[in-house]
Amino acid sequence: MKKLWLTVFLSGTVAALAAGGVLHLAGLPGWGDAVWAAATAAAVLPALWWVISALRARRLGVDAIAVLALVGTLVVQEYLAGALIAVMLSTGRVLEEYALARAGRDLTALYERAPRWAHRYEDGVPKRVDVAAVRRGDLLAVPAGEMVPVDGVVAGHTAVLDESALTGESMPVEYPEGESVRSGVVNAGSAFDLRATGTAEESTYAGVVRLARETEAGSAPVVRLADRFAAWFLPATLVIAGLAWALSGDLVRAVAVLVVATPCPLLLAAPAAIASGLSRTARHGVVVKGGGALESLGRARTLVLDKTGTLTEGRPQVLDVVPAPGYAADEVLSLAAAVDRVSSHVLATAIVHAAEARGLDGVTAAGVRERPGSGTEGTVGGRLVRVGKLPASAVPADTDATGDPAATGTGDPAATGIADPAATGTGDPAATDAPRTDAPRTDSGWVAAQRARAALDSAITVWITVDGVVAGVVLLRDAVRADASRTLRRLRTAGIDRVVMLTGDRAEVAQGVAAVLGVDDVLAERSPAGKVEGVREEAERAPTVMVGDGVNDAPALAAAQVGVAMGARGSAASTQAADVVLTTDRLDRLADAMDVARRARRIAVESAGVGIGLSLLAMAFAAFGFLPPAAGALLQEAIDVAVILNALRALAPGRGTRLRVDRPTGELLQRFDQEHATLRPALELLREAADALDGPPRTALTLLRRVHDALDTEIMPHEQEEEQRLYPALTRLLGDPEATVTMSRAHAEIGRLADRLARHLELAGEDGPRPEQRDDLRACLYGLHAVLTLHFAQEEEAYFSLAGHAD
Repeated sequence: MKKLWLTVFLSGTVAALAAGGVLHLAGLPGWGDAVWAAATAAAVLPALWWVISALRARRLGVDAIAVLALVGTLVVQEYLAGALIAVMLSTGRVLEEYALARAGRDLTALYERAPRWAHRYEDGVPKRVDVAAVRRGDLLAVPAGEMVPVDGVVAGHTAVLDESALTGESMPVEYPEGESVRSGVVNAGSAFDLRATGTAEESTYAGVVRLARETEAGSAPVVRLADRFAAWFLPATLVIAGLAWALSGDLVRAVAVLVVATPCPLLLAAPAAIASGLSRTARHGVVVKGGGALESLGRARTLVLDKTGTLTEGRPQVLDVVPAPGYAADEVLSLAAAVDRVSSHVLATAIVHAAEARGLDGVTAAGVRERPGSGTEGTVGGRLVRVGKLPASAVPADTDATGDPAATGTGDPAATGIADPAATGTGDPAATDAPRTDAPRTDSGWVAAQRARAALDSAITVWITVDGVVAGVVLLRDAVRADASRTLRRLRTAGIDRVVMLTGDRAEVAQGVAAVLGVDDVLAERSPAGKVEGVREEAERAPTVMVGDGVNDAPALAAAQVGVAMGARGSAASTQAADVVLTTDRLDRLADAMDVARRARRIAVESAGVGIGLSLLAMAFAAFGFLPPAAGALLQEAIDVAVILNALRALAPGRGTRLRVDRPTGELLQRFDQEHATLRPALELLREAADALDGPPRTALTLLRRVHDALDTEIMPHEQEEEQRLYPALTRLLGDPEATVTMSRAHAEIGRLADRLARHLELAGEDGPRPEQRDDLRACLYGLHAVLTLHFAQEEEAYFSLAGHAD
């Protein structure tokens, strides 16, 4: 209705202006002036209503100047100027309405495309039902091209999903059976089945819709600044107009001053630019709860980040599988996965996923049962397999099965493996089972060595025993996000001066993550109250952004000038407390949002500042009689149109700190990133072979040959293809021929060590490595492991994290 009324208002004023001009050209100036005067008088009513509305809202708007100017033109009989002001008012309002509507289109689209229907299986046949009728546990069919109606897990074959509406990611993503998917994404492949894990109201997209409805551009501080500006601009305008009249005795000059001061460009530029910024952030999968949050984000100088789930993945991943003497790593992992497959524990899930990634999902267990606080046990091939804490009765790996066990297993926190990660209050799984170096050790040398390594790696230990004998240990750790370092560098480039890690985790664990990421300060071992105190201290020094995802982060998010929640997996409490919500589990979206916020704020202030400056200059000319009312009205109309169009630049993508990646290069990055996951077992095999050199020569020879085969058929072809295909593409993308030189040097070192290992195998013969070869072989294997591990990490951080930037 408002849009229709404004359209009629604009059409009427333009028609009256044109009709008056035609009558003047036709030699009927009296009739022409009458039409212009009528248009001026008609415009007084809506302008007066806008002033009254502003006063009711306890705001003193500069629309009061428009009323005075319209009345003044009628008094001094400057009817053309009055008609031009009427057109100017109507044009400005229509342009502002268009700007806000255009800028809010992406936010509106979020809830307009909310799922309304679902295909639920009834008697084995999918039937269309209202999405509100779906209940947890229902089996749904998701046809090709349709939207996933509720959160769930893939129950049929692999699903290929377009997540661009939620994440801004243009490339489809594959989800295998058993993987969780979110509502609101579109099936970009063939039809698949989905097991609902929540109702429509509980699902991801419903939460996004609720967040989108909370956005309001008019609440931005830079917009409220326009209201404060009116408090001094209106009196200043009246003083200038009064002085011009008093000093010259010409009322026309005073009217001309009022004309060029109508309306204030700040009122038009600020809302349009801020609303445009809200639109751009929505396209990046970021919901900003109001223009105030966007403007505050744009001026932030300090960034405080929770560790677990924000800088790290938030879920443990298998770091290494260490077999005890007499066992192989794959055998140990296969046994652990067979027993853990029925467990819902986060550590069990990580072990099962690691086994599936290696193709070790063929072993099954019988009689599986979980023992709270201890672990899981079951029978595999007639043997009793236990997974979790090291039992007190377990025989250590290097103790005879009939002998006295060297380990008491008395409550080692490193060995729990199945404890509740929330128990520490940090939400960090690594903080629950992290080894304690001060605990007494009475266990065997092998067990003690693994515990020592876990302590050094800040890893969780999950022990596997077979018939009471230690078979091996799985080390797990919450890995740092691959895009974390790049995102922090982007945020520093965007204007962040200080980065602080805030965590409830132990100091040594936090310091290890901080060293990788290069943060400025670490506040560790903080309770929720301690986190709030830390954020408040930072907020007193500079505008501060706090990023978190857990329930215990909610108070800290509220304490910052801008709270940012990782909403994809974050708690409802943190999402509600936050001012900004990342709807996808990607930290780099925060950098995208900050780019948009800074640009929108800069454009708003720039547009308003230039517009105000031009208006003040025009007022000076009008006060001295150099700018008559009609010409002043035309000039002010041009200024207003210019500032609005300039403000709408915030709708267009800016350069920002994001490196644009072309689609072919993005596909290459994704491909090689996926290959890294398949090559991880080969890296673990290097350590296993090095450790086996102290054992029987033939056993060591078998492992060395497996290492050689993995290098020859998997790792080296991967590295060679990177050199030939990926690195040239990255050189073109980065515009720097030196960008991949260090990585190429690593390829050369990997090749050199692989050739050295091959020569050692030739010298070893069929009896295994000779004693004089062992030291060099061990150095070669550990060297390969170190170089490959570092090389993989560097590529994933520096290059593969760019895959999400593909256009």
